[in-house]
Amino acid sequence: MPEMKERKKRRIVPLILIAVLAGMLIIASITTVPAGHTGVVTTFGKVSNTVLSEGLHFKLPIVSRVIKMDNRVLKTEVSSSSASKDLQTVSSTIALNYRVSRESSASVYQNIGTDFENVLINPAIQECVKSVAARFTAEELITNRQEVGEMMRDALAEKIEPYGFYIEVFNITSFEFSEEFNDAIEAKQTAQQNALKAEQDLARIKVEAQQQIEKARAEAESFRLKNQEITKETLAMEWIDKWDGKLPSVASDGSMMFDISSIIDNAPSGANRPSNPQPAPAPVPESDTAE
Repeated sequence: MPEMKERKKRRIVPLILIAVLAGMLIIASITTVPAGHTGVVTTFGKVSNTVLSEGLHFKLPIVSRVIKMDNRVLKTEVSSSSASKDLQTVSSTIALNYRVSRESSASVYQNIGTDFENVLINPAIQECVKSVAARFTAEELITNRQEVGEMMRDALAEKIEPYGFYIEVFNITSFEFSEEFNDAIEAKQTAQQNALKAEQDLARIKVEAQQQIEKARAEAESFRLKNQEITKETLAMEWIDKWDGKLPSVASDGSMMFDISSIIDNAPSGANRPSNPQPAPAPVPESDTAE
């Protein structure tokens, strides 16, 4: 009986070892590519052109290896120091969002590796910032910031897109200059603001002066019209005070003249007679001489 048990143990141990090895081989032949990634397959170190997509895949155990490449949007932030066209020191910070093309995953791994950010992306950003900043003066870098950013983005795209990288977002997060330049810019802005204020004050003074002139003209015209009315009333009162109560004997309509006295004399008695008629002439006395 002990011998039979010993034989059974000897048979079971190899079976267990075989099962363990088989399980290890099965596990080694299964790989998973997570979401947003691609799998680059290498066989004995040689990169295969076959790129695995997301999900579960089988590979040759021990012989093949799968390197997972991240194809999601990646971010890097680079600080750079450069010189402007007028030799001002410019310190800038660039924030870049980019991604690795799925179709180029194998090529990127084969030519650059997985540390492509430090090997290619960041140095390319440094170079593009320096080359574009040298085309503008320090003041132009501030006033034409959008144009400068677009030029830097285009220059960077020319450098990294041939390797299979695509730019999603390019931002200049800061432009910093020397303290002396900042003081000069502040002094210039102050001078411009003072000049603008002086110009606005001059325009306001001109408007106020014109308003005073118009006000004086209005007051003078009002005074003239008022004096004219007073003069008319004064003349009318003087004419009334000096009138003797007699109507004019001659009237005219501008083209003909009429003798009103003859009309008054021929009017019937009691009609249209003046209130104080002239006394009639005295009768002539008869002569005392005989016929």
